[in-house]
Amino acid sequence: MDIRKLQKGVVEALEDIKAHDIVVYDVRHLTSLFDRVIIASADSTRQSRALVNHLRDKARALSARVQSVEGEDSGEWVLVDLGDVIVHIMQPAVRAHYNLEELWNQPKPRAPRKRALAARA
Repeated sequence: MDIRKLQKGVVEALEDIKAHDIVVYDVRHLTSLFDRVIIASADSTRQSRALVNHLRDKARALSARVQSVEGEDSGEWVLVDLGDVIVHIMQPAVRAHYNLEELWNQPKPRAPRKRALAARA
């Protein structure tokens, strides 16, 4: 499945159920396990569960497979594994505490400039 299509579908599903503060990180330069991390906030356990259910339906419609869902019972932090896309649905206090944005929002490493390489030779 095209990663951009899956990413767009996930964001649309989250927006449909009024998730807020949705951020998408391209993490290919940080890990080979998955390509995207999507983080969204939900205001209650009920909303978290509704988001997960809607995300499952949307994934099915896109012919994507939900590998696993963790934390759905408590609803404070739910992780949905879609293979190449990992989705974190978090209540605001939990999101602020764990601050995953700091972990995943790392700049891509830059290639050394040619001039710098030539000076070392």
